[in-house]
This record gives sequence, C-alpha cells and structure tokens, in this order.
Amino acid sequence: MAGKKTKPLAQRRCKGCEGISGPLAEKSIRRFLKDVPEWSIEDGHLVRKFEFLNFHQTIEFVNMLAWLCNLENHHPDLLVSYSACKVQFITHAVSGLTENDFITAAKIDAILNI
Repeated sequence: MAGKKTKPLAQRRCKGCEGISGPLAEKSIRRFLKDVPEWSIEDGHLVRKFEFLNFHQTIEFVNMLAWLCNLENHHPDLLVSYSACKVQFITHAVSGLTENDFITAAKIDAILNI
C-alpha cells in the first residue's frame, strides 16, 4: 500500500506469540534496528546494556522494565549487576527475533527519554 504510514514502534502493541509464524528475515531486522539505534544484535538476540550510578538506580530501572514488559506480555532476559543491566530480547516461541522484540525495545527507549 503506497503512502500508508505505519505507527512508530513505541506506539505499537506486541502480538501474541501464537499469531507469529516465524522469526524476522535479516532485511526486516536491519530495518527495525534503524528504529532502535542504541541496540545491537548479539548471538541472535536484540541487546542493549544500560549503565547507572548505583544499585538503587539499576533496580529502579529493572522494576520499570518489569512493569512495561508485563503490559506487553513480552519479557527479556536480564543480566543485572551493581550499576548496569544488560537486556536481551528474543522470541523464544519462534527461536528468533520478531517485531515484538523491537516494539518492546522501542518502548523502553521511549520511557527512558521521558
């Protein structure tokens, strides 16, 4: 559909995994990465490391992340340390990346920019 505008990733909602036919193609992954420029692909996961001044700030972030991801029903793997949190998304149901991973990443970025 020529001229059809799509919503920015942060304004979309995640789809239930039962409605996803498979992982994204490499071309789609590259296109979605442009919308979340601080994220990267590592071992097939969408990844970003967030750094903080102390443990309290890190846990505040983790709690915000948990709240947001629960709303979307799409949950990352987390590696939490004193002053950092590494967030890794993959859609386990299809063993690869889906639009849901990028939607949730964009929502995390949007909340941090408020």
